[in-house]
Amino acid sequence: MAKTIGIIAIKGGVGKTTISAALASDLANHYNKKVLLVDANFSAPNLGLHMDILEPEKTIHHTLDKKIQIKSAIQNKFGVDVIPGEYVYNKPLNYLKLKDKLNTIKNRYDFIILDSSPSLNDEVLSTMLASDALFVVTTPDYPTLSCTLKAAKLAKQRGKPIAGIIINKIRNPRFELNLKEIEDSVDIPVIARIRDDKNAVKSLFTRIPLPIYKKHSPLSKEINRLNAALTKNIEKKSFFQKLMPFDFRKERINRELLKESFYSKTFK
Repeated sequence: MAKTIGIIAIKGGVGKTTISAALASDLANHYNKKVLLVDANFSAPNLGLHMDILEPEKTIHHTLDKKIQIKSAIQNKFGVDVIPGEYVYNKPLNYLKLKDKLNTIKNRYDFIILDSSPSLNDEVLSTMLASDALFVVTTPDYPTLSCTLKAAKLAKQRGKPIAGIIINKIRNPRFELNLKEIEDSVDIPVIARIRDDKNAVKSLFTRIPLPIYKKHSPLSKEINRLNAALTKNIEKKSFFQKLMPFDFRKERINRELLKESFYSKTFK
């Protein structure tokens, strides 16, 4: 039975969809997992642009509109099963039916990754309700942190506390919030820290997920380390990391704790 992971961010431009596509493609191609990637950003879907699906005929919108069964909307790209969104869909939909739709195919997968809406509405709520675990993507600045606090509050109210924070687009640590400041503010462990990766722009331009486009880019390597925890594997270390007997980076310690808790009753 799949573990469903919701990737949320209550602010656009933080790299949420890039990370969703990277998580899914890395799990499928480097950990040999059966993965379903779903565009749950119903109002402004763009996951297809990251996965080279430009003109989908069948989408999650058609599924929620009861026009097709969910399995009919699945396309396979880069080793990942993908359910894209319809770029323009004007009919009202019951987004909260997402969980019921996914439950009909959940036993086919090891992981289901949901790329959520960046708005505090029924769209992001549908992701929260459908997920076994939630990760929030943030950038290390005050405006985005304030949005992360709102997401954490909503998730807790719905009984789905956020399991970890992914800090993305770290550019100049001298003028950015550090890991401790972020953790102290939201009381959620940081499970990944990603430097601003210029390869992400190239990856999107070519419509190839970054772990496939450039496996050893900063984002790809950190996503691979996070997936090691999610799959109960040992993180790959660089040559210099192997020379150090201990690695006390907080995010790595948090990933080890996540590895222990992810398959416990906490996430069932």
